[in-house]
Order: sequence, then C-alpha cells, then structure tokens
Amino acid sequence: MNAVVIIPARYASSRYPGKPLAELTLPDGARKSLIRMSWEAACAVEGSAGIYVATDDARIREHCEDFGANVIMTDEACRNGTERCADALAKSGLKPDIIVNLQGDAPLTPPWFIAALIDAMRADPGIAVATPVLRCDAETYAHFVEDRRAGRVGGTTAVFDAKGNALYFSKEVLPWLDPAKLEGSALPVWHHVGVYAYRAAALAAYGALPPGRLEELEGLEQLRFLEHGHTIRCVEVEARGRVFWELNNPQDIPRIEQALKDMAKREIA
Repeated sequence: MNAVVIIPARYASSRYPGKPLAELTLPDGARKSLIRMSWEAACAVEGSAGIYVATDDARIREHCEDFGANVIMTDEACRNGTERCADALAKSGLKPDIIVNLQGDAPLTPPWFIAALIDAMRADPGIAVATPVLRCDAETYAHFVEDRRAGRVGGTTAVFDAKGNALYFSKEVLPWLDPAKLEGSALPVWHHVGVYAYRAAALAAYGALPPGRLEELEGLEQLRFLEHGHTIRCVEVEARGRVFWELNNPQDIPRIEQALKDMAKREIA
C-alpha cells in the first residue's frame, strides 16, 4: 500500500493569523518557518510515496516552493485540514491507498508517530481512519492544566475504548483527575497528536458530511467522523525521550524552541 503525506496550511487562522510562516529559532541560531519544519518532519518518514503542502494562499505557496516543497493549491472554502486534504487529493489526481494528514503546526512530530499509523492501517484493512495518542507525563499534563487555567487553547486529549476506538476528543483535559492522586510519570490522560491517516474512501466521504455540533463547539475536525458514526482508531505511540508539543498559540513558540534545544543537547551527549 502506498502512502502520501499532505500538510494542510492556511494563512487566515482566527487564533494565529499567518501561523505557517511564523519563524522559530533553532539551537544553532538559524531561523525556519513552522511550515518548513513540518515539511522536514514529513521528509524524515521513510517509504512515503510523496509529500505535499496543501494551501489556498499564494504567500505560503511561494515560501514552500522556495525551499523545494511540492504544493497543491486548494479551495478557499475548505473549513479545516481534513477538508483541505480531501480537496488536494481530488485536485491532484493522486491515487494513494493511505493519505496522512500532518498538521502544519506540529514540527516536533517524530517520524515514528506517522510510521505507526501507516503500519496499523496496513496491518488491519478494517481501519478507515487512524490517529496517534501519546500518554501524558507529569510535565505535559501540567502544561495542559496551565493553558486551561489561563484560558488558552492548548493540546487536545483523547479518550478511547478497550479496542482503541475513539470515544471523544476535547480541548479540555479529559478525564478529570483527583489532584491528590497525581503520582507517577504515566498518567491516564492521552495527548491527541494532530496527525491523521485515512483510506481514500473515508477521506472522500468526510467532505460530504455536514459539520457536527460538537465539532463546531470544540473546533476539532475529527469529531465530525464520530458524530456521524464513523470509527477512528487511536494508535498508541511512544515519545522515546522526545517532547511533543503543537504550536497552537504564540506562547507555544518558546516551549518548542526549548524542546529543540533539549533535543540538540541529548544528541551531542
């Protein structure tokens, strides 16, 4: 089964306009845009049949073409990344078996997160949509709680059944934990990693579904699948010493830059 990676990127974000072009400072002092770092994260995945940025913005297209990315121009009416991936697939004429949607705000995504999704779908033909989940450690959990207390939209949490099928995704920290019982580094809270893998039929069907009420309330595109009775398989992944954090707000830039510095120190050591 061949798999392609599509990175949806839009300029007109309501929370962070121009986010794909936001620059981060690397440990060596160089600066790179968020979309370029996400592209490079996709390039680290072995065995993909192609990597494409999907956008409706000429500024993003020109920037991506400058560093050598393949770009597919999509409709301005796309309401989220999944719709943009579906539109990109339709416009490109590509015929992959598996489409990976790598969000353009997740430059710290390790390649094995994406590989785990592809492997899971290759192993089980019954999986139509898959997404990674990462068990929270105490530090990540504290960041989640801090963001909610400050009124910021932070990471997304996932809850799923015994088979790994998603029950719900939320920007709240779920499940609720008794503060008196927060012991140990592995907590029963799962960080939803903003990557999806779809069969072509599931991706095409998504665009035909009307947005759901919970999707609109939470601002989480994957809830459309659940609200219309479609199954999403949550695939557990391991950090392997890496810190994972998405760039949801300008305040996340220092966190990601610090994570990059910590990674560089570990590699030197």
